[in-house]
Amino acid sequence: MSSACDSCPSRSGCTSQDTCPSVNGPVKDPLAAGSSVKTVIGVASGKGGVGKSFVTSVLAVQLARKGYKVGIMDADVTGPSIPQSFGLSDNLMANDDQLIIPAETSTGIKAVSVNLVLDNKEAPVIWRGPVLNSLVKQFWGQVNWGHLDVLLIDMPPGTGDVPLTVFQSIPLDGIILVATSQDLVSMIVNKARNMASMMKVPVLGMVENMSYIKCPHCGDEIRLYGDGSSIERSASEIGSKVTDKIPLDPEVTKLVDSGKAESVAEDLLAGTAGMVIDLIKK
Repeated sequence: MSSACDSCPSRSGCTSQDTCPSVNGPVKDPLAAGSSVKTVIGVASGKGGVGKSFVTSVLAVQLARKGYKVGIMDADVTGPSIPQSFGLSDNLMANDDQLIIPAETSTGIKAVSVNLVLDNKEAPVIWRGPVLNSLVKQFWGQVNWGHLDVLLIDMPPGTGDVPLTVFQSIPLDGIILVATSQDLVSMIVNKARNMASMMKVPVLGMVENMSYIKCPHCGDEIRLYGDGSSIERSASEIGSKVTDKIPLDPEVTKLVDSGKAESVAEDLLAGTAGMVIDLIKK
């Protein structure tokens, strides 16, 4: 057997390497018939609470404003927040072909999320890994996405089952990492960065969230978690860059929390949006 099989827990009962992801690479799941997605980008972090879903929502808004057809897959199954960012509440329906019809925001962004499936939006998702993984695969291959220029995947934090399913089942063109500038967070983000490297998915850029606040009296920037050098260092180590430094702005937070993500300022995440547009145009 190939040396790639040496550490495989199933090697003793393996009868064929033809479909083995360790030997041939993971087999990506196909899209539903009639759907096409030009570019697929994951938005990831090493840990929760750094604003990954916020970045996903705002990035989708900025791309839609530029005229691109955008979808969001909320793969953060146990902590879904995309519907609230856009004020979506109606449950998802299926068409005659039994494909899920995604919800649409007021500007035409398509979205699927477990919180658009559950009757009780505050019910905890107490599901084991195989069920979570199956749902993520359904959100990719059993949704009538139509024709999208870009699909953003709001990935769960960490490097566990669900992120692995996304990496192995969905043809990602790259990921965007979100972090704050604390050294501890940067260390954990490096785990997500290294996971992407092991899965041969490029890190397109890094976003430093909650980078600073502006003094309402003098306008000076107050750094909350340090000077950001750890994020810059992490990005340079893999030949990437920090595409945006987002301030902590209570007014912007209030907009997104109240379902009005499509009202955020046009210059927010401009660098990251420009990088994604360049990728779409390739």
